[in-house]
Amino acid sequence: MEQYELLRRLSATLERLGIPYLVTGSMATIAYGEARFTNDIDIVIALRPEHVDAFCAAFPEPEFYCPQDFVAEAVRKQFQFNVLQPGAGLKADVIVATDSAFDRARLARARRMPTGPGFEAWFASPEDMILKKLEYFKEGGSEKHIRDILGVLKTQGERIDRAYIAEWAGRLAVSNEWELVLQRLAESA
Repeated sequence: MEQYELLRRLSATLERLGIPYLVTGSMATIAYGEARFTNDIDIVIALRPEHVDAFCAAFPEPEFYCPQDFVAEAVRKQFQFNVLQPGAGLKADVIVATDSAFDRARLARARRMPTGPGFEAWFASPEDMILKKLEYFKEGGSEKHIRDILGVLKTQGERIDRAYIAEWAGRLAVSNEWELVLQRLAESA
């Protein structure tokens, strides 16, 4: 199984169960910006306790590692868990959506995008992906997040809703980081 096959299985399962989701992280960066290597899938899902059994059943052992008790605990804590396919060395970081205004907004703004032949999935909007990368940069200072953001801004150009980003950057307390990105973008022009 390849990475996109795991994504196809995840998205098909979530759609069959009626669970809203969006692909984010490096896969979204690649979809909207510049290509780079990624070794996992980051996916945000609005998983509820009543979905845990059916979700885990779609990823049975021994092919997958998706322990039901870990998943149930992640749902209770609104945290994250992994779906692993050890034989193929594949991993999906599954982030349980919170009931925050931002998580609700980004799930509502998800965009359907092709990810392979005859296959589409829901992706975070480029603006929401940028906002999460700003949060990650603020938390850890990794320049890779800034490079990813700049790649998306350069590739998407005027299609980016900068007013939306500025509004949410203020609400998420990452306005300084957004200003830094805009400064670096201007310097690189």
